[in-house]
Amino acid sequence: MQRIRLRYTKRGRLRFTSHRDFQRAFERALRRAEVPMAYSAGFTPHPKVSYANAAPTGTGSEAEYLEIQLAEVREVEQLRKLLDESLPAGLDITDAVEARTSSFAERLEASVWELRLDGVEPADAERAVAAFLAADQVDVQRRTKNGLRTFDARAAVIRLEARDAAADRPGDGPCAILRLVVRHATPAVRPDDVLSGLRATADLAPPVPAAVTRLAQGLLDEESGTVTDPLAPDRDAAPALPTTAAGPSPAGGAQVPEGSA
Repeated sequence: MQRIRLRYTKRGRLRFTSHRDFQRAFERALRRAEVPMAYSAGFTPHPKVSYANAAPTGTGSEAEYLEIQLAEVREVEQLRKLLDESLPAGLDITDAVEARTSSFAERLEASVWELRLDGVEPADAERAVAAFLAADQVDVQRRTKNGLRTFDARAAVIRLEARDAAADRPGDGPCAILRLVVRHATPAVRPDDVLSGLRATADLAPPVPAAVTRLAQGLLDEESGTVTDPLAPDRDAAPALPTTAAGPSPAGGAQVPEGSA
């Protein structure tokens, strides 16, 4: 059997799709593309698809990941194109590699998020970020299926920066952009938890809901605070393509480089 790891997006209005909505759309795409899926055993077999750390409903993403298991070997890039064409615009398959390493989910150590705060002055965002980062602990609350839970949103934040979005949207009023790098922890610290922390530490309250997009997720470089491509180890483990040595000319004589005669 062959295992393929895919990177996909949630863009535009499709960011409002739930994880279950995407699962249904993806399984339809598998059927349309006639992908030879491997299936689980039992009375109700299911295609072998593993989803990893899906973004919350309502957030966009450029870096969602899943793995599929095939019953027959297929060319990876052709498979990616077929699946991409079978999904609605906004749910785009942007990368694919053959799985050649184990423990893929463990490589998703951190995420990079962009938070667009319309109606917020960049200077106010910078002051709030400074207050948040200066705190040793920032307790926030989130309602879960087990009730209201309190946890520290500061400990998981590796980097938090604010900048002015005027260069992107001149004349549309104040808008601040936050760039957030957060470690995947238990409980998971989400962008809305960080916004709750900014409100608690600096009374920063955007007048409209933030537009949130995950830009990347993967291995965390502790020294630089950057997040690297989780598919890179599979690419690096791929066998090298054979090189073609220079051989005899079609006429049977030795090949002569141009211009040497």
